[in-house]
Amino acid sequence: MTANIETFVPEDFEPPLMLTHEHFRLEPLGPQHNEADRAAWMSSIDHIRSTPGYPDGNWPPPEGMTPGRNLRDLVRHADDFTARKGFTFTVLDPADGDVIGCVYLYPSPSPEHDVVAQSWVRADREHLDVPLARAVARWMETDWPWSRIDYEGRWS
Repeated sequence: MTANIETFVPEDFEPPLMLTHEHFRLEPLGPQHNEADRAAWMSSIDHIRSTPGYPDGNWPPPEGMTPGRNLRDLVRHADDFTARKGFTFTVLDPADGDVIGCVYLYPSPSPEHDVVAQSWVRADREHLDVPLARAVARWMETDWPWSRIDYEGRWS
């Protein structure tokens, strides 16, 4: 299947709502994460920009963004999730629920892939970058309907 908004996931597919791991937990990103999400990425702009999958330098914005603008971004991601056009997950510390990163699963613009996956973690959790990427890659292979995965800057 070529991923696009109309066929990103089959109509009868129930998207997973959680991924648990010893060092993190994923749940759908939403407006309720605004303050912690914004604090997480704003504390790690240079680190995220150096993470595989963020080569164009457009995100995160070096000047940051207002809480209102970040909230609009989170609402857009939550709306995409509800509409099944894309799936964004916040990465939480299982001990205290603090936001430590994010995972994005969106249709690939390339006919060679079904989905493009991107992830980042805060600079102070850099040691979780590869474990998160590996866990998400396995999760996509076992719990999601895509066979042609582009984990940008990582591996296929």
